[in-house]
Formats: sequence, C-alpha cells, structure tokens
Amino acid sequence: MASPAAFGAVESYLRDVWNVTPIYFENEIAEAPTNDLWVLVEMTGALYAQASIGGETADGNLWREEGTIWLHVMMPAFTGTSVGRAHAWQLAQLLTRQPIPELVFRDAAIGAGEPAFKIDGNWAAMTVTIDWQRDE
Repeated sequence: MASPAAFGAVESYLRDVWNVTPIYFENEIAEAPTNDLWVLVEMTGALYAQASIGGETADGNLWREEGTIWLHVMMPAFTGTSVGRAHAWQLAQLLTRQPIPELVFRDAAIGAGEPAFKIDGNWAAMTVTIDWQRDE
C-alpha cells in the first residue's frame, strides 16, 4: 500500500492537471462509467524501509518508500489502442517530468490493450505503470 502522503500527492496533482477524460481512483466507482474513455488510477507500495544509519533515533534516519502507480486508460473494447496509447503517453509525461516535489518518478512502461477487470467484457485497458520513490 502506498502511504497516505504519497497517494494524496498523486491524487491532488492528477485531479488538478488531467482534464482529458474522467479520472477515478481506487474504490471510487461501482461500475464502468458511460464515457467513451476514462482513467482508473491505482497506486501500490512495494517498500518502506530505513535508508540510512547513524541518526540518534530511528526517526533521525532517512526512510524510503517505493512503489508503482498504475494508470489504466479504459476504452471501449475492439476499438484499437491508438487513442488509449496516446492518453497513456500523456499521463506518463505528466508524471515523469517530476511535477510533484515529494515524489521521484522513475521507469515507465506502456502495455498492450487487453480486456480489463471483466467489466461486462466491453472495456479494454491501455495501462501505463510508473515506478516512484518518496523519502522522509
């Protein structure tokens, strides 16, 4: 799980800058929207660990959190991936240009469109994943 600080920073930033399609975050929707395209954001944490030694207390050391953000550009099934791929690329560019001071975004990858989440079989996802890091 990503910490509330990391998740909140990404959520605030994307809600402010992404106006191309509707955007939803984990556990916000019960069924697929009716829009042609929309984005579902998930954020996972893979590590939270002490990254330095020598502080007088554990809190005096550097702590590092790492994880991955998953941005699923959802599109109607069987419509190709060009538009979804373009939106995924835009989202990757928005984050990898280091716009959020608290986070460092690293490697990004755009995957192939495929049926996603079994939402009545009518949706495909073009997913971009981006590794991130936060120090405290």
